[in-house]
Amino acid sequence: MDITSLADAGHFDAGHFDDGHADDKPHEECGVFGVWNVPDAAAVTALGLHALQHRGQEATGIVAYDGKRFHSHRGMGLVGDNFGDAKVIAGLPGRIAIGHNRYATTGDTILRNVQPLYADFVFGGFAVAHNGNLTNAHALHKQLVQRGCLFQSTTDSEVFIHLIAISLYSTVEDRLIDALKRVIGAYSLVALSNQALFGVRDPLGVRPLILGRIPGHGPAGGWVLASETCALDIVGADFIRDVEPGEIVIIDDHGVSSLKPFSKLRERFCVFEYIYFARPDSVMEGMPVYEARKRIGAELSLESGIAADVIVPVPDSGVPAAMGYAQASGIPFELGIIRNHYVGRTFIEPTDQIRNLGVKLKHSANRSVLAGKRVVLVDDSIVRGTTSRKIVEMVRQAGAAEVHMRISSPPTTHSCFYGIDTPERSKLLAANFGLCEMADLIGVDSLAFISIDGLYRALGKDGRDPEKPYYCDACFTGEYPIPLPDQIDNADRQLSLLTEAH
Repeated sequence: MDITSLADAGHFDAGHFDDGHADDKPHEECGVFGVWNVPDAAAVTALGLHALQHRGQEATGIVAYDGKRFHSHRGMGLVGDNFGDAKVIAGLPGRIAIGHNRYATTGDTILRNVQPLYADFVFGGFAVAHNGNLTNAHALHKQLVQRGCLFQSTTDSEVFIHLIAISLYSTVEDRLIDALKRVIGAYSLVALSNQALFGVRDPLGVRPLILGRIPGHGPAGGWVLASETCALDIVGADFIRDVEPGEIVIIDDHGVSSLKPFSKLRERFCVFEYIYFARPDSVMEGMPVYEARKRIGAELSLESGIAADVIVPVPDSGVPAAMGYAQASGIPFELGIIRNHYVGRTFIEPTDQIRNLGVKLKHSANRSVLAGKRVVLVDDSIVRGTTSRKIVEMVRQAGAAEVHMRISSPPTTHSCFYGIDTPERSKLLAANFGLCEMADLIGVDSLAFISIDGLYRALGKDGRDPEKPYYCDACFTGEYPIPLPDQIDNADRQLSLLTEAH
């Protein structure tokens, strides 16, 4: 998350969603990766970040440590654009490194916001890469500025740097704990000091982080921290375990140790990881994401099945759910929409006419599959509905007799403040229209979402217990498990301004 308009009382809007986004999907904010005791650590980190590219495409960075000095390279764009040059990797020597992929939620995407962030302290160098949102970032920023801290970026991740700097504790571990106890939010961190690699998850475990090991490299072996297991596969690492909610994992020359400075809370892992964010070949909290999505699709079919000739996924994220839907319904699965994988997110759209054709840059209708058919389109979510409407129109133009849409998530009715880029609530289609109205706006013959209980059943639960929900599902229910002090403060400021205006 970014703290924008720093000169204007630190006001920021964590729910901002730029109309110019290339697609109509929520976006995970960041991916993190770190290695300890691995030859060519920066190169290994670049590979890990490449596997996590789906978690952030705006910018990327790596900080490496060679035992004497820290080395850093950060840049705008994709991992391959920044770390595909052997000369860049050669400038990042050492057997220890951390890396970060960034997806900006608010404010400008500028180099000073690219992570990992680095600072020199009295105890030595320290770098941090952060995934998630601090929901009291504005309050902490204000306090730190009043104490004389000078912020160099507009990202809430820098709050960690300043909290560590002003801590009165002597060890790096105690300073980190001191900082963590002052922040509120959903986060996972990888951090690097002269002597250790750290991995941290927030007390509710909303954001993911896993521990892996690369065989060999001496008695201690090589260790990996990453947002997803798919990043272990690409570097030849074995999965060891999930970092537990509220846990600090410390990796140094003595091996791996653990600190648990927080009181144990009921975890609330982000349910959208299973629906959309995680890569299908990852395993999240012990559950293969691919299988979870197929089960969600099967449950969706049981809840909202309809007579049809063909089940068509909206690629690529709708594919596993559509497979599950087709298997459960007995209706053939076909690739009725073909995705063009060679269109960059920054494709120039200079005119309204070209902009209106933009969906065809990424998707093409497979007319032989669609013509004359009753089609069920399966997608993972509807945010604004803009892309859905264009895809439905394209399918109808290809000759479909009927078009029905089924969504493998409940309606997204609330903004996320925990590290996911969603629009403000006024721009969420499901927050402003009923089911029939949404169907008319999108242009489908029928529309259905999986129920919240159905989603939980597909994930192995007996429905959703409203007293003890297992996941963070605030975007569907409006029940935010972590306090939102900055949002409350912002609402109070807005109300005060309105009162003064009248």
